[in-house]
Amino acid sequence: MKRFAYNDLLKWKNSRFRKPLLLEGARQTGKTWLMKEFAKNEYQNVLYLNFEKDEKVKSFFGDNIAPERIISQLKGYFEIEISASDTLLILDEIQECQRAKDSLKYFNEDAPQYHIMAAGSFLGIAGGKFPVGQVERLTLRPLSFYEYLLATGQELRLEALCKYDKDLVASLASVYEEELKKYFYIGGMPKAVAVFIETGNLKAVRDIQNDILADYKDDFAKHINKNDIEKVRMIWDSVPKHLAKEKKKFMYREIKEGARSWAYENAMQWLTDTRLVYRVSKTEDPSLPLARNPERDAFKLYMLDTGLLSAKSNLEIRTFFNADYDVFNEFKGALAEQYVLQELIALGAEPFYWGRERGNAEIDFIIQYKNSIVPIEVKSGKQTKSKSLSVYNEKYKPKYQIRASLKNFGVAGNLCSIPLYMIESFKNILNNQPE
Repeated sequence: MKRFAYNDLLKWKNSRFRKPLLLEGARQTGKTWLMKEFAKNEYQNVLYLNFEKDEKVKSFFGDNIAPERIISQLKGYFEIEISASDTLLILDEIQECQRAKDSLKYFNEDAPQYHIMAAGSFLGIAGGKFPVGQVERLTLRPLSFYEYLLATGQELRLEALCKYDKDLVASLASVYEEELKKYFYIGGMPKAVAVFIETGNLKAVRDIQNDILADYKDDFAKHINKNDIEKVRMIWDSVPKHLAKEKKKFMYREIKEGARSWAYENAMQWLTDTRLVYRVSKTEDPSLPLARNPERDAFKLYMLDTGLLSAKSNLEIRTFFNADYDVFNEFKGALAEQYVLQELIALGAEPFYWGRERGNAEIDFIIQYKNSIVPIEVKSGKQTKSKSLSVYNEKYKPKYQIRASLKNFGVAGNLCSIPLYMIESFKNILNNQPE
């Protein structure tokens, strides 16, 4: 299911300079499944240790964490041969054992021949420490729309999007729109997608999503200072409310009367560190590098997954798939904007948004791509007139502009009109534009 991440694991396995690999990600993003699937396909033997489920395994990572001692004890206890070349050692929920985290440094320095893969939720990792420079990191996020198409057996439709076969994609526009609507509801959490594939039951999908949301809330109490637990919950619960506004800027006073940013700073930092929310900062100066120009107190918050956002917003199945209900335009276009944000982050972008101090001009996202700043305007339907994009274009004359909507693909001057369901191909599209 996580094809793209699987390819990253293959590169890691075959690298001459391999370090222990740490898979990070929010809970339920498929870390355990991916590690086990990779081990089954690529290694003769696997030893799987889970520090959350089995307290006993922590004893192998006590005072003495020399790699050969650890390997020797594991061999004896589990009666398994651990060879450096064809055995994968998986350390799951590693955030529950600091000494296991510490051991990664010594495996890298003293026993790099062993294949070590660790995983942990950002919920725990954010509060711990890892040996700097001693591990490789790979972040697992919810499945992108393209990964969703692949997982649901739509390889040919995916191939048309990847090659941006304009005529074929245009002929299938209504099919892609319907699949995107399903993706807005199902999202990319692997368990939710798996349940949909197995049963086709959208009620079962929503049950899984609600369970994940409940688990996240339960986890707050495990990893957060007790003084900040309620503040984290208030911020977390406010995200759909903020995204439903015309102006989606986060306002502390809307979560509690008289709230001030300094009082919620730790709670906000914790949520962003764990990647349960994405913070997109405003900039009025879209120049290179973008990261140097954010406005500290002007930002928007998004969730990690469009399916979880639809669940948290209590969007009902009958409403969502009613032929008279335009999910792309309703809810102030929040699901479309959330979706584009997810796709950009999955592609390695660090999005900001642009707005003028005076006036109503605002661009949903701006990103740094190669040596250019690219504005991206998200339009939920097929009405695509954008005063803000015109204002931005006149002021900054960007090399490229992107308008993501339900209109068919097209290019006019520096404006690339890209269908929402095709936004994951934006890098390839820009690369093929004339200089």
